Amino acid sequence: MELTLKKRKKNTIIPGFTMTLGYTMLYLSIIVLLPLSMVFFNTFSMSWSEFWQTIAHPRAVASYKLSFGTALAAGVINVIFGTIIAWVLVRYQFPGKRIVDGLVDLPFALPTAVAGIALATLYSPNGWVGQFFDFKIAFTPLGIIIALTFIGLPFVVRTVQPVLQNLGSEIEEASASLGATRLQTFAKVIIPELLPAIITGFSLAFARSLGEYGSVVFIAGNMPMKTEITPLIIMTKLEQYDYVGATAIATVMLVASFILLLLINIIQWYTNRKFSLQ
Repeated sequence: MELTLKKRKKNTIIPGFTMTLGYTMLYLSIIVLLPLSMVFFNTFSMSWSEFWQTIAHPRAVASYKLSFGTALAAGVINVIFGTIIAWVLVRYQFPGKRIVDGLVDLPFALPTAVAGIALATLYSPNGWVGQFFDFKIAFTPLGIIIALTFIGLPFVVRTVQPVLQNLGSEIEEASASLGATRLQTFAKVIIPELLPAIITGFSLAFARSLGEYGSVVFIAGNMPMKTEITPLIIMTKLEQYDYVGATAIATVMLVASFILLLLINIIQWYTNRKFSLQ
């Protein structure tokens, strides 16, 4: 053990392994663990029956289904189109490429409330886009998916893009020279290299969508049991000074999100291990 620590200290570029590790743990404890632990501590003030009555209320259960379902749908959409956008930006040269590349980061810089107002204006029944459809887009779960897709797209693009840049077109040319078709090259050469980055981008977009409030609240309609997301229920309880009820629902979201992200990380580890052994 001592030999390992000495070797690590010798080979590291930045000195002070013990100090930097201690600072890392202290920083994470103050910024991440302490605020999250307060959610559980506030929830402990409730009895089990009160806690179950709060989290299992039909209105809360409907919001869980809506929040997780729309976040999952938006994540899948972003995986498909985000990967295509990253491919176009890396593999092709065209006029206005820098502008398109900059537009990808727009959801990062744009305030979420502004995005929500803009999307609600576009997709409302009388909006520029919504008026051309026979069905409602805004104030429905479909509108929520559009908003979550908008704010989650950069995570997939910016995660896949560096991997594509390092991949290079030489691998595709080598695969073609060996007689592989385009489909075989895509399925057996490109996808295995991109899959870990795609899973990472999906998990980031999914986690971001679960907690989104600003852009969704304007386009959702906020109808209980239909288009009311869980973050809105939490905000409503806070406005009613029901802090314990808000933390109880937040605890459910926190635990469910942690379990889902843990499963995604396990899948990512498995894919990395599987393709590294091939």
